[in-house]
Amino acid sequence: MKIAVTDDFDACMAIRRKVFVEEQAVPEELELDAHDATAVHLLAVADGRPVGTARLLVDGDHAKIGRVVVLAETRGTGAGAALMRAALDELRARGVREVALGSQTHAIGFYERLGFRAHGPEYDDAGIPHRDMTLLL
Repeated sequence: MKIAVTDDFDACMAIRRKVFVEEQAVPEELELDAHDATAVHLLAVADGRPVGTARLLVDGDHAKIGRVVVLAETRGTGAGAALMRAALDELRARGVREVALGSQTHAIGFYERLGFRAHGPEYDDAGIPHRDMTLLL
């Protein structure tokens, strides 16, 4: 699998649309937002086919990782963890020291295994329960 920063926003959106809009019923108008224009997008490609993406919002030495997703047939293969490790490597290279994300509650354990810690109350984001998480790099 190859994971790299990409300008192929259409490929990233196709994956996000498939998972968030079609599988999880997130309204498409909530999935696409103004942050996409300035974000750093990562694309994971396996066997020549896009299978995952993540969005990085960098603000000095702080960043937020979001829209982390892999296609259903890729889940459970380590692709998500590889995507997150690539995201963290990219953020370290950009001088980021603290990373935040909003995790769907069912995925908290996944992010904890990568070193993130949950904090604050559960909240609703697009009809899906989330909690905030952070990691110091």
